[in-house]
Amino acid sequence: MSPTHKKTNAVNARKAPRQKRAEDTVAVIVEAAARILELKGFEGFNTNAVADKAGVSIGSLYQYFPSKHALLSCLIERETSDLLKLEEQLSGIASCKAAIKCYIGAAVRHQMRRPQLARLIDIAEKREMFGSQVVGTADRLQLAIERILTLPDAPALPDKAIASADLLALTRSLVDAAGERGEGETIQLTNRVEGAVWGYLGN
Repeated sequence: MSPTHKKTNAVNARKAPRQKRAEDTVAVIVEAAARILELKGFEGFNTNAVADKAGVSIGSLYQYFPSKHALLSCLIERETSDLLKLEEQLSGIASCKAAIKCYIGAAVRHQMRRPQLARLIDIAEKREMFGSQVVGTADRLQLAIERILTLPDAPALPDKAIASADLLALTRSLVDAAGERGEGETIQLTNRVEGAVWGYLGN
């Protein structure tokens, strides 16, 4: 897959902070955006509410985020950054089974750390304006899983690219469903996801 959508100007036009104080302000604003989204959903998510929660003026917020869409874009970026760090960790694991267990554990922790926020961001990610951002993340994770399926102890599969896409979708759908039911991060959930993945792989 390759990115097929471009983010709108309202999403792209974010001023990058250049000093530590500005970085801290942006971090406070983004966390305030996360909390407003968790508490009020999309209906109550707007720049005025975020500025009030962050304790900054609306002018200060607009210095860095020209719209609520830019805020959502930054939230998506922040919430997926931990999963992208997983690439390097997975690349250092020589066992397919160990690497898959590591990936599943990270996926469960990521989604269940703040399940309401994760669920709403999942919804936001389906919007066209965030298409290239989301596809780029999915592509990188799929390639990481595809590499895992080439390890010596990996099961024989007719098409590793399709299998890696399936495993990515399978893991995410199970974890998302658990989050929607209000489940927290549990050993039982991790075991269920692992069982589904091993079943797909024929192990």
